[in-house]
Amino acid sequence: MNRDSSRSPNTQRYFTVWRWHFYAGMFVAPFLIVLAVTALGMLFMSNTAGRDNDRLTVTTPESTVQAPVSIQAKNALGTLPDSALIKYIAPRDAETVALFQVQSEGQTNMVAVNPYTADVVNSAPASGGLYDTFNNIHSDLLIGKAGDYLLETAASLTILMILSGWYLWWQKRKSVKAMLIPNEVVANKKKRSFIRTIHATLGSWISILLLFFCISGMAWAGVWGERMVQAWSQFPAGKWGVAPMPVSIDHSQHSNAMHESMAAPHVHGAAASEAHSEAPTHGSVLNSGDTKEVPWVLELTPMPVSGTTMGKDGIAPNIPIMIDTVDRYAREIGFVGRYQLNLPQGSTGVWTISQDSMSYDMKSPTADRTVHIDRYSGNVLADIHFDDYNTFGKFMAAGIALHMGTLGWWSVLANVLFCLFVIVISVSGYIMWWQRRPSNTNESNGLNPPASGQRLSVWWPLAIPLLIIAIIFPTAIIAIVVIALLDFLVISRSAFLQKLLK
Repeated sequence: MNRDSSRSPNTQRYFTVWRWHFYAGMFVAPFLIVLAVTALGMLFMSNTAGRDNDRLTVTTPESTVQAPVSIQAKNALGTLPDSALIKYIAPRDAETVALFQVQSEGQTNMVAVNPYTADVVNSAPASGGLYDTFNNIHSDLLIGKAGDYLLETAASLTILMILSGWYLWWQKRKSVKAMLIPNEVVANKKKRSFIRTIHATLGSWISILLLFFCISGMAWAGVWGERMVQAWSQFPAGKWGVAPMPVSIDHSQHSNAMHESMAAPHVHGAAASEAHSEAPTHGSVLNSGDTKEVPWVLELTPMPVSGTTMGKDGIAPNIPIMIDTVDRYAREIGFVGRYQLNLPQGSTGVWTISQDSMSYDMKSPTADRTVHIDRYSGNVLADIHFDDYNTFGKFMAAGIALHMGTLGWWSVLANVLFCLFVIVISVSGYIMWWQRRPSNTNESNGLNPPASGQRLSVWWPLAIPLLIIAIIFPTAIIAIVVIALLDFLVISRSAFLQKLLK
């Protein structure tokens, strides 16, 4: 009787699933470690200095009257020659700085200003801090779209790894309680059993959260997220309508206290329809470079435009529309503490007042709010609350807050523990692989996957749902196809690669 036929069908199924779990784990573990380490770095930076150094403190004077925002902005603009103001971020509390994003040719800085004296406290390149370094590694490994696709593939295969891991540990324990609570008798039989128990038990505890993180992270990735789910779930810009553009916009009728916007082509009459058809999105206008600052559900939604007949109930017609009056209006309509004020960019740009947990403005994602104001009439073109989001938009707003640990210190601690557990699970997987490798030098080369050299049958009751998941997430099925082609065209024709990957 040969080695294959001596094994029961259940044993063969177990080894088949184990092979899937092994190969998926070998691929995704390095990515999970990188994601966990960079997430810890972002958690540390966002809760110490702040993402934009917004947690820098100032001495609160006896008179807590702040200097006009226009005076603060003027001093911030003085840090770069011939600069323009892009964004104002109000102080988080009475003891922290105000921030101004200023831009000149080839340079964008975040300038921290004492809101009471209007003195510049600090000026640094935007998106150039340690937080942004961690964030860039976390989002695309510093290699752009290729890194984004690699991470999306890793997240897709992580889902397959979790499902196969559940099956393997269930076969060993046969109950949810035993999967979650280590059996000391089994765990202490030998070293590899102990490592396996740690690996599988921790995996059982955090697997649901890891699934959640994978799905919420992939919804922001370039294939499944941006081109599929996010495109379907974007906020309907039709809510603020499309109105005829005026034949001409007379800028001289409106006061601007400073150089507020970058140069842009003036829009006249018939050209208006073209401007509408190529309207910039919230993400392209409001995000700073690669930094995600716009709520997920709005990122692909076209921006409203100034100079139309739309909107109502905004800044009174007799009040000049400038940064001080818009800031005062933001406070009047309920914005408290840190909020962001994006200035109009171009002749049809709008004032945008926003506050969301994703930008570390406040804790609760249910308090998300974005308000657009016409730069000429002062009318409110849109006032978007969390309740206006669709179902998946609400899921993402809440999910990102949990993902980023912005819900309070308990969520920061939970995220730290989660990241540490992910690192332990990934490292313990490699330790088990190393301990299982043959002691014979000739056989120890290569990956030595489970049931090496055996013919393993495909168990369709488990294979079908795994294939369905792979098809739902395009990068997973692409990875499977690429691996199959490499196996057929390259590995099967190379003795060295067969030995290495056997």
